[in-house]
Amino acid sequence: MKVLIIGASGFIGLPVAQAFVRAGHIVYGQTRSEDKAKQLAAQEIIPIVCGPTDVNKYMSLIPTLDAIVDAMGGTDVKVAGEALLSTVAIAASALRHPTAQNLAYIYTSGTWVHGENRKDVVSDTTPVTNPTELTAWRPAQEQRVVANHHVNGIVIRPSLLYGRGGSLLAPLFRRAHEGRVTWHGEPGGRLAVVHCDDLAEVYVLAAERAAVAGGRIFDASNDVNESTDAFLQRLVEVSGAQGPYEYQKPTNLFEATLNTTTILRPYLARALLGWRPRKASLIDHLDIYYNAWKASEGLL
Repeated sequence: MKVLIIGASGFIGLPVAQAFVRAGHIVYGQTRSEDKAKQLAAQEIIPIVCGPTDVNKYMSLIPTLDAIVDAMGGTDVKVAGEALLSTVAIAASALRHPTAQNLAYIYTSGTWVHGENRKDVVSDTTPVTNPTELTAWRPAQEQRVVANHHVNGIVIRPSLLYGRGGSLLAPLFRRAHEGRVTWHGEPGGRLAVVHCDDLAEVYVLAAERAAVAGGRIFDASNDVNESTDAFLQRLVEVSGAQGPYEYQKPTNLFEATLNTTTILRPYLARALLGWRPRKASLIDHLDIYYNAWKASEGLL
């Protein structure tokens, strides 16, 4: 396959691009940075330096691509995501040969659309009725993707990522390294989590099996949700921080969302794509993940 990753140097995009390369596919990676482009090239990813919605820079690929992955990050993902889908759909309709299958378009959402719920078990097919305020716009974009007639739309919802450089957990690891473990929210929560490498495999499987995955929304998360309290206590032990850990009141929507409890039991990616998370849980190998973050920050 020929695959284009939008946001290929990001915490989601890079492992996804690397996974496609390992699977034997031709991979193009969009990045804004010349320095990042060199890093992508070293990973056998063909770099395209431009803004994520600057489709003119990669328009020539549209007729022969098999899949596009939207793994954009940043604060403008709502507007940029809508623009990218619209532009790619128009280009695919105009440029692809009538005998070509619809271009697989994989959109990255997130399990926070399920919202805070400490009582009910939810899954891929549970109706989304109470998303967190931060992600309230995402369900509508998910539906635009899977309902678009010009692409074969697929949605993947990662849960909270761990591994490598830490992603959203990096600020917590930084505070732990400085001596205190603090987390925004209230005790008693449970975290739905997935390792970035396991997540990457979902994208590869979805693209390779797009005929089955098209029009579907997949929650990508480990089988077991982890106790937030147990995770914070383990981080105190691993980091050598002064205990006990502390909860603080959120000061913005992101901090409030980060502590979202979702009792998640996803099944579609396992049933339809044969996906199985293989990495050890966040708590079980927290010493490895914490040290990986330290190494990425030059602290080892």
